[in-house]
Amino acid sequence: MEDKPYSSLKPSLDRLTLGIIRILETSPGVTEVTFVEKEPAERHSIISWEQKNSCVLPEDLKNFYLMSDGFHMTWSVKFDDNPMPLGSMMINSISKLCRLVGSSAYALPSAPTLADLEDDTDEEGNEDQPEKPHFDPRSLIFELDACNGNGKVCLVYKHTKPVVTPDTEIWFLDRALYWHFLTDTFTAYYRLLITHLGLPQWQYAFTSYGISPQAKQWFNMYKPITINTALLAEEADSFVNKLDPNKVFKSKNKTPVLKKKLPSQPAGSQKSHTSTTSSKVSSLAGNSLRRREPQT
Repeated sequence: MEDKPYSSLKPSLDRLTLGIIRILETSPGVTEVTFVEKEPAERHSIISWEQKNSCVLPEDLKNFYLMSDGFHMTWSVKFDDNPMPLGSMMINSISKLCRLVGSSAYALPSAPTLADLEDDTDEEGNEDQPEKPHFDPRSLIFELDACNGNGKVCLVYKHTKPVVTPDTEIWFLDRALYWHFLTDTFTAYYRLLITHLGLPQWQYAFTSYGISPQAKQWFNMYKPITINTALLAEEADSFVNKLDPNKVFKSKNKTPVLKKKLPSQPAGSQKSHTSTTSSKVSSLAGNSLRRREPQT
């Protein structure tokens, strides 16, 4: 296994990556796009895994392992002229496709297990959401991707009694141990993985609470169509800012008071007019005071 740039990839591996390396290398700020080339899994390894876990791999996942024993692609972005790891696409190899069991996290016999989290009121699915996996023997759960500690993408077998059927689903288990349905088949999940470019927390886009604000910034920069899927169905005018300043800063319109201009007069006449007016006012005030004086 070795890291290879896009120019040295074989045509078969280029088809395996769906040309995503070419897209990443032409994206602004993207650097150090690496792909770990892995040899095909041996058929006896797949048969041994099926016998060990008493289940049959779905046909599309089995064909994937026969072409490449796992998948690993990473890419970085330039941040202050230094590469910062950002995208990561991972599918565990057949040897690391381990079962997620409801064992206790402690050695004590009375310690809680994952099966204790089962809610009897949430056993049945509805039209929008299928029945959720169970941590008890009713389901077989295998880890496809650890998601860099943000959760786990799992291959889930349901209805294991009386016999395990090859019908599987892909679910996402978040850090709060809640299940979120992703796809019915591994092929559909693989396309989702490639389409989202392995951006951080992309699986949370399929949850009711969505991705974090920081991850949304990376989505808007490198995959705006994925994060704005609902907006694309609307009219183009919805992307236009329709802010009307007249409505936001609405106030009562005041009618301006028109003041009548007096005819301009010479400065000398204005002074004489002012002195005459003041003398008249003072004389009138004196007369009114004399009238109000009491008679002796």
